[in-house]
Amino acid sequence: MKKTWEFSPETRVLASAAVAGPMEAKGKIGKYLDHSFDDLYAGEDTWEKAERKILSTAVDAAIQKSGKQPQDICVYLAGDLLNQNITASFSAQKLGTPFLGVYGACSSSMLSMSLGASLVSGGFAGNAIVGVSSHNCTAEKQYRYPTEYGGQKPDTAQWTVTGAGAAIIAKGHTGPRVRYATIGKVMERGVKNPFDMGSAMAPAAADTIIAHFQDTGRKPDDYDLIVTGDLATVGHPIARELISKAGYDMGPQFSDCGLMIYNDKQETFAGGSGCASSAIVTYGQLMQEMAKGKLNKILVIATGALLSPVSYQQGENIPCVAHAVAFEND
Repeated sequence: MKKTWEFSPETRVLASAAVAGPMEAKGKIGKYLDHSFDDLYAGEDTWEKAERKILSTAVDAAIQKSGKQPQDICVYLAGDLLNQNITASFSAQKLGTPFLGVYGACSSSMLSMSLGASLVSGGFAGNAIVGVSSHNCTAEKQYRYPTEYGGQKPDTAQWTVTGAGAAIIAKGHTGPRVRYATIGKVMERGVKNPFDMGSAMAPAAADTIIAHFQDTGRKPDDYDLIVTGDLATVGHPIARELISKAGYDMGPQFSDCGLMIYNDKQETFAGGSGCASSAIVTYGQLMQEMAKGKLNKILVIATGALLSPVSYQQGENIPCVAHAVAFEND
């Protein structure tokens, strides 16, 4: 059974935007951001309201770059890491557009892109805007300890990216084509440690990438760049090894968004994570490089650890999923 969907040739990314916090702005991704905030509160009185503002800013920027008005948007698909998708829901209330909330943890960027492209390609929506967000302090508060606690972390831990990305999908003849989406299955490989999500997510990423190659007949060399979402230094080499065992040499074009955001002087443990990890890299850096012709075919595999505070406190293994989207220029 194939796991890959192919979209109509006219299904395109009309515009995209990336917004982030102060730490990200000082990293390698900084020059690709449409906007950044100087502090983690983004002028609000709670971190949750700050994350909401960051997502709304990314959505507004993408709409403005597309030349459309908010009332022109047919449907909004969005997700985040907070309970009940509250960031996405509040941003949808502000936007005032028909809304579909999606949740795939950190895989939500390519999950929403896959679903949005399906609606547009199938003629169910004239256009769609997709968006995701994460915030270092809101994620720490929900999944681990109160942020002020300052608990020690192992080197396998990752730094949740403060940021948001959004993209508008529509049928047309300009902008990168959304060619394929490979939908992943939920997997777990016995990892229980919430401070080692890279190891937990690597098998799901590898499985989706292998399925993409098998379904499409493509191979790693067909892409200028293949990036996972947030496997970082721990999970990325595991994924490479698993894919190699299936007969695919990933080569130097295989990278990870969690390693493309921060510079070497920033202490982020194993690297970046969160919904915004793949989103700000894809909707910021990669879309800009495709527009300039520096990249022509890319494969983005957003990875998600589907744990909750309750599940890992009860000793459950961490279930994971990965969704891949292929973008290409004409």
